[in-house]
Amino acid sequence: MKTSKTPFALPQLAAEWDPGTATSRRNLLLTGLLAGVGGAIGARSLPGAAQSNTADIAILNAAIDLEQQAIWAYKTAAGKLSNTEVGKIVLEVATKNLKDHEQHRDLLAGAVRQLGGIPSRARDSYDLSTYIDNKEGNLDSDANIAKLALALEFDAALAYNDAFVQLSNKDLVAAASTIGPNEVAHATAIRAVFHSLDPSILVVPAPFVSAETRERWILKV
Repeated sequence: MKTSKTPFALPQLAAEWDPGTATSRRNLLLTGLLAGVGGAIGARSLPGAAQSNTADIAILNAAIDLEQQAIWAYKTAAGKLSNTEVGKIVLEVATKNLKDHEQHRDLLAGAVRQLGGIPSRARDSYDLSTYIDNKEGNLDSDANIAKLALALEFDAALAYNDAFVQLSNKDLVAAASTIGPNEVAHATAIRAVFHSLDPSILVVPAPFVSAETRERWILKV
């Protein structure tokens, strides 16, 4: 890693965030959620139901953006996988994860519409360079694509832990909070592929999912 900054401490990031430098996917994960939570805080000046809905819509739209990014990443990587046995296994896991992300996006978009909002739209592309530069995956081989997906999934799980607790609607909290564990399941499934190739790689390398255990979950190139 080129930086020791823990990636998902929202209060610290809120103080340090520079929107002019936020271009990588990791920064987009962070700044998208910060924008959502920041919008939620700003919306507290509104009265009653309008305040709650505006705040929750901002957070949900930030989460939709995460899902859109994951969908884009899996679709982009799928075309770069080889036709080898390993490539086929990685593609099978990636396809399952992709379908889950599409369902997450649709659930979150439906919630935004029910609150009277407009769901966040997908961007044309997303920058993965921070992960690649930090040797947390790449798009140049089957193994490195799987490592990149692992890092993306784990960071998404951490991001959701911070975002969804900000929702004011408790029904939304209950529904949305089921997504974070699924992201962890995605990360575990990817690590299981590596374990099948190298038993010394643990499927679950740490007892907790947190910024402090991130280095134990991520597999470097």
